[in-house]
Amino acid sequence: MKDLFTNELKVINIGLKSFKETLDERNVTSVHVDWRPPVGVAEEFVTIIAKNSEKIDAANQAACERILNSKPVLTGLEPALLVIPGMKKNLILHAGPPVTWERMCGPMRGAVIGALKYEGLAKGDTEAEDLAGSGYIEYFPCHEHAAVGPMAGIVSASMPVFIIENEEYGNKAFCTMNEGLGKVLRYGAYSDEVIEKLKWMENVLYPTLKAAINDLGRIDLKNIMAQALHMGDEVHNRNRAATSLFYRQITPAIIRTCRDTKDMVKVLDFINGNDHFFLNLSMPACKVSLDAARNVEGSSIVVVMSRNGTEFGVQLAGTGDQWFTGKAPVPDALFFPGFTKDDANPDIGDSAITETNGLGGFAIAASPAIVQFVGGTAADAVNYTMQMYEITTAENNVYQIPYLNFRGTPTGIDVRKIIEKNILPFIDTGVAHKDPGIGQVGAGVLSAPVEPFKNAYIGLAKELISHRGHR
Repeated sequence: MKDLFTNELKVINIGLKSFKETLDERNVTSVHVDWRPPVGVAEEFVTIIAKNSEKIDAANQAACERILNSKPVLTGLEPALLVIPGMKKNLILHAGPPVTWERMCGPMRGAVIGALKYEGLAKGDTEAEDLAGSGYIEYFPCHEHAAVGPMAGIVSASMPVFIIENEEYGNKAFCTMNEGLGKVLRYGAYSDEVIEKLKWMENVLYPTLKAAINDLGRIDLKNIMAQALHMGDEVHNRNRAATSLFYRQITPAIIRTCRDTKDMVKVLDFINGNDHFFLNLSMPACKVSLDAARNVEGSSIVVVMSRNGTEFGVQLAGTGDQWFTGKAPVPDALFFPGFTKDDANPDIGDSAITETNGLGGFAIAASPAIVQFVGGTAADAVNYTMQMYEITTAENNVYQIPYLNFRGTPTGIDVRKIIEKNILPFIDTGVAHKDPGIGQVGAGVLSAPVEPFKNAYIGLAKELISHRGHR
């Protein structure tokens, strides 16, 4: 101690980061420890989780094995009414946790209006809006019908959907085809040009792709996604490589099976001109992998992260179909000219299923260009991914990050670690205008809100009590 004030002062700061900034201003050697206190949860629930830690660890290992062993393949394309479980003509599926028409955000309302016009259930905007709130139309989350949808995530009966099968476990998942950028239904646009494009997709794109997929028999999506990570994608906000790889596989089959040259050219041009086309394949590929881990008793692994533009919802492997929700945040974004954060709708879409499966923001070190949306650097991208290893149970055995010496992506989000370390999942996302009919206004990143995970932690503790009480 007697030499403390005669030697150079070196400080380890475990308090507010501003303390270190003050030391930096005075040229004092210091290092900041990135530590946060645990999320505040009632002691009774912390105790229950702690007492069941061995059981939870074993359940998590089983759940992660099912996620990692899953083999998602594209096997078909059919109208939603024919293949999605429980689909009917007056049912509209949407992104995120359950929400009523009265509580829907602007872009989701706009997408519903567009879907009702597309289905021929309403002739105009006013008629569609009246029908949407009449009680005749039923609304359920895509996730409750083995489906996923980007942004508003609207699926109606006539919309063609990709059929993805898990060859390892036999379960299926479904997703509509990607419309491309601009004014599109998933961002809440519903003008005549939006409906016209959807009809072209139904009448030309769908039969052309269906014939090509049938010709090939199956397309290994997991292999495409693994390759895309090596080529600069993270398979959520950047799908350029994955779309290109899919294009290489599907094009010969389209040429073999399409008899109309004009249709063939239009379909190939459409896919080639839409870098996000593969998003609507990566999402159900992740969905079908995570669904294989559902209903593993006692597991704290997250199998759904999803947003409806009003709330952010999660589901756990060990709590059945229960939703745990909190308020959806507004992303930090790079906005298109003429728009600001004041125009942005809170986060929306099922596409965070990619992060839930170890891709997207969790694999952003493979795609550092994404963080440029908010003025970030390549080093920031690496740091985001490294932080996600802190809240996951496994490292992926197929999805790898070249920059990290081909380390597997962080996979299997453990809600216990989120609460204990106060580190939240990192997500990259598109941004919709808060008013219906306008569409996309930017793209950016965000950390998930803490409330849904806190509620899920408590929900798991209650589930463990319930199971113990039945024995």
